[in-house]
Amino acid sequence: MPSYKFPKDFLWGTATAAHQIEGNNKLSDWWHWEQNKSFYQKYPLEPSGIACDSYNRYKEDFDLCKKLNNNAVRISIEWARLEPKEGHFSQKEFDHYRNVLKSARNRGLKTFVTLHHFTNPLWLSKRGGWTNAKAPYYFARYSKRCAKELGSLIDFFATINEPDVYVMQSYVVGLWPPNKLNPIFALLAHINMILAHRRAYSAIKSVDGNYQVGIVKNVQHFETFSTSFSLSNFLVHILRFFSSGIFLKPLGRKNDFIGLNYYFTGRIKNLKHSNPNDWVSDLGWWLYPKGIEKVLLALKKYNVPIYITENGLADAKDKNREKFLKEILIHCSRAIEKGTPLKGYFHWSLIDNYEWHQGFWPRFGLVEIDRKADLKRKPRDSFYYFAKISKENKVEG
Repeated sequence: MPSYKFPKDFLWGTATAAHQIEGNNKLSDWWHWEQNKSFYQKYPLEPSGIACDSYNRYKEDFDLCKKLNNNAVRISIEWARLEPKEGHFSQKEFDHYRNVLKSARNRGLKTFVTLHHFTNPLWLSKRGGWTNAKAPYYFARYSKRCAKELGSLIDFFATINEPDVYVMQSYVVGLWPPNKLNPIFALLAHINMILAHRRAYSAIKSVDGNYQVGIVKNVQHFETFSTSFSLSNFLVHILRFFSSGIFLKPLGRKNDFIGLNYYFTGRIKNLKHSNPNDWVSDLGWWLYPKGIEKVLLALKKYNVPIYITENGLADAKDKNREKFLKEILIHCSRAIEKGTPLKGYFHWSLIDNYEWHQGFWPRFGLVEIDRKADLKRKPRDSFYYFAKISKENKVEG
């Protein structure tokens, strides 16, 4: 049985996002949307409410990270809490997140902190959100304040999580707030998010030039059955560019690392998606671990360290997670052997959480949240499998 070893300084962790686990994020656009659902509106399937109560139970969650033998953790902090009114920052909430970060550090966890993970302060949403020309300025100001208040406790700043997904869901599909189907708004939001990252990068560096600042990008792998030139092959190249280059290239050198979120591969046949779907998650997403190796190799050209900041599957019965983890990590190891500067892996997710418009039914956690028993944390079998990998720094093939 082959053994796939990882570099000695490799980071092992899990990922979560504030709105999905903290609970009672009442000053955000998402909370407002959840509370004002109309009778004719399908989504969201349910409100986030108390979520996992991780705002209060973060120490318990970090203890789980420790039991996983992790040496890092990815979390997000909530803009709507920290700047509840435009230009007015909450020292109370900065003190809270300072305690959160100290708690992680005290458990030997390096901290990856995302500054924007899909949710916006309600005041920004009322001003047009990411279509507002001042949005990059607002975000850079917030980022600088975070660097001043919390920077000494943050090992890696991730400015924006999956900007392309946010733009698609909010302004193209119209599924997420502000629920707009408007290509002009989508373009404005896309441009403003690029500008916001660039400005936030400079703002954080102005506080301390040694701070590590990057972006978290969802990258989907596309491939076709055809090996020769065809329209499907041409389409694949276009889709690959739209999946990564259209956002990453304009960032230029204002990126100390790339956070990669990998969930999807799309096979194209006769200009249409044609996935075999022989192995799928509870959400019906095709599971294709080989795709992560191909995405990692494609990202080598940016010449910066890469961290897999999200990768996982909805699997309530925990029947696929161990096999999926093993195959994903084997392909990660192979990408490293081929020269990819992959420095860490964060599984999505530590605990079952609020999966946005889908509510609580998709179960991504290594740890089950029993919503009928005071949100009790119950590690699944895959929890112990990942703990073994993290401890040994290798995966057995």
